[in-house]
Amino acid sequence: MSDINSKISIASDNTVGSARQIKIPATYLRGGTSNGVFFKLSDLPIDAQSSGEYRDRLLLRVIGSPDAYGKQIDGMGSGSSSTSKVALISKSQQADHDVDYLFGQVAIEQPQIDWSGNCGNLSAAVGPFAIEAGLIDPARIPEQGVVAVKVWQTNIKKTLIIHVPIVHGQVQEIGDFQLDGVAFPAPEIQVEFIDPAEGQGAIFPTGNLRDCLSIPGLGDVEVTLINAGIATIFLDAHRLGYQGDEGQEVVNADLEMLAKLEMIRAYGALKMGLIEHLEQAKARQHTPKIAFVAPSKAYLTASGKQVESTEVDLLVRALSMRKLHHAMMGTAAVAIAAAACVPGTLVNQAAGGGQRSQVTFGHPSGTLTVGATIEGMIIEGQTQPVWQITKAVMSRSARILMQGWVRVPAP
Repeated sequence: MSDINSKISIASDNTVGSARQIKIPATYLRGGTSNGVFFKLSDLPIDAQSSGEYRDRLLLRVIGSPDAYGKQIDGMGSGSSSTSKVALISKSQQADHDVDYLFGQVAIEQPQIDWSGNCGNLSAAVGPFAIEAGLIDPARIPEQGVVAVKVWQTNIKKTLIIHVPIVHGQVQEIGDFQLDGVAFPAPEIQVEFIDPAEGQGAIFPTGNLRDCLSIPGLGDVEVTLINAGIATIFLDAHRLGYQGDEGQEVVNADLEMLAKLEMIRAYGALKMGLIEHLEQAKARQHTPKIAFVAPSKAYLTASGKQVESTEVDLLVRALSMRKLHHAMMGTAAVAIAAAACVPGTLVNQAAGGGQRSQVTFGHPSGTLTVGATIEGMIIEGQTQPVWQITKAVMSRSARILMQGWVRVPAP
């Protein structure tokens, strides 16, 4: 963008009748099965270039939250967790990385932005955005080929490598890779999640492959708690009275079940050490995720496509921001792959057990295959191995939908 276009326009007349909005350069992208508003950090107003109330209030207004109607009509969101997202991109402050990527999951009906985790779907869009925004050295862009954009994911302090296809020296925008949950084909973008577990790499925060949560009114609920890609709580679909092939129209209409799942999520977050008190789960909606799994069976996707039982290893349904996701979150897919590759977890059991290096699972919109490199290490004095994930890989796609400016009243 030109210098004149990249400037923030603020009205000099402060009278209500003639006051104008702030004008901020922005790009609207689809990444995987999500949409988000992307900003170069340096394009934000000075007060919004660092974390705090001003930034949150500004970005909430951009997306159109809080909206008691749940539609975000007066903003860039569209009333779903998959489209209520922001991403802030800047030149990396980390050695040997290209850009820093900060993700915000914007609540729809509440004035909250959850900065506690990453969005794996939007991660695929970070590479194309970084190239288009001039954050990658032009000397690294081939005439034909692939650029590996090395990203520091600021929320979780982990490395992502986004492999962006290039045609005629530009980001490839047209392709034939079909991603379930997305209506149109696009170029395939491979996303690598490097050492995606928190802390020192142990992916089971309690040290157990299965844990039991004692929940008032529900009794004992067996779960697998994992921190890989994103903190996730897995449980057996049959424990909920489900078969694992349910769609949004079933789960999201069952308010009693949604309340039970939120209670399980809160108790799981407490068990994982992510919160200190159950009440804190209300303000931490983005993480952990909660998902239920079941053995493979034939089912119809949301688009009416038939998925045969032989096409998938298991079925998974995951919730995001208290609603069933229409497909699968990218970071949750990493957690699924990691748990499926460790014998003894509920996910591995649903997939048929045994050793594996990748998994194909069915979600409401279709199927997804994710590979994971897992190893178990025996530490002196312990009888159970400490499981670590060194890398997870999945294919997504991304596309720039709009470039220009967002206009928003000043906070």
